[in-house]
Amino acid sequence: MSTRSLPGAPGVPEGSGPGSRPGVGRAVAVLVLVAAAACVPLLGPSAALRGTGEAAAPGTAGIGLLRTVLFAALCVPLGELFVRRLVRSVPGAPAALPRGWAPYAAAVGFVAALGLASVVSTGNLVPHSPADLDVGGLYATRDGKLALLEVNAFVVAGLCALSGRPGTQVWPLGALVVAEALRAHPTTEDDPLLGSALTLVHLICASLWVGGLLYVLRTLRGWGAREAGAALLGLYARVAAALLAALTATGVTSSLRRMPADTILTQLTDTAYGRALLAKVILMVVVAGLALWARIRLRRAADPLTACTPARAEVVALAGVVALSGLLTALPVPIRW
Repeated sequence: MSTRSLPGAPGVPEGSGPGSRPGVGRAVAVLVLVAAAACVPLLGPSAALRGTGEAAAPGTAGIGLLRTVLFAALCVPLGELFVRRLVRSVPGAPAALPRGWAPYAAAVGFVAALGLASVVSTGNLVPHSPADLDVGGLYATRDGKLALLEVNAFVVAGLCALSGRPGTQVWPLGALVVAEALRAHPTTEDDPLLGSALTLVHLICASLWVGGLLYVLRTLRGWGAREAGAALLGLYARVAAALLAALTATGVTSSLRRMPADTILTQLTDTAYGRALLAKVILMVVVAGLALWARIRLRRAADPLTACTPARAEVVALAGVVALSGLLTALPVPIRW
């Protein structure tokens, strides 16, 4: 049985109670969270498209799920690199940090990127057998080259994570973010470079926020020093405020580029993309509220680490945001009226 004390309850072993085992409840909670997040891209397309008159592309649910996994696999290593850098600025920070999940994230991201590349190789159709794949054709198209870049970026990121210099992951992860930003804005749209720049900033900020908060909470679980833990959480909260501002600005601008201001209210309810975007906005409002609650507790509570309670709920809500982001990439882009 674990002897680590719960925050705010010194000497109370984690997982204490009749017949309890350490980590079992947390593992079950994680599995439930993963299953719930997976349901969003899998079941979301049919719900979002109902009554809109829009036609879903082949394999919309599967592509949405693969994109969700890819985004999650990007958040984990970027968040770890971000928080490890923050730890250097925390006075008296313990040397012990939780084991990184970056190698596992790279493996999962590689599988997701490979699945997406297989779809691109068949002309954005769902392959039913290996004979349907045209791997050589990937080199002949822009989308194919970007898909291959994402596959290779996860391979290199995984190798960097396993090496003696895990900080070098930033380069393949940066290439991955650039590739995803370019993929999201084909050259046929108006001002594709502006759209890619907005997506680039949006992806970086979202990854640092989601992955960073997850790693901060994992770090606080292993630290016994309350002062250092509160300092790390406070430092993260200050950066997260700037990240939220950048996310809001880029998200609103990107939405207005796809749904002009005079049609956005109609498209938010009458198009699949708009409905998914509306759900994401509502969930982001919940996330912002939880972040504010955690910040208030951090400043005013007798025990600043009670802020971990709303922060954990924030992680759960952010998992839903990531799933909705994956769904958005698979739905038809609204028509500019």
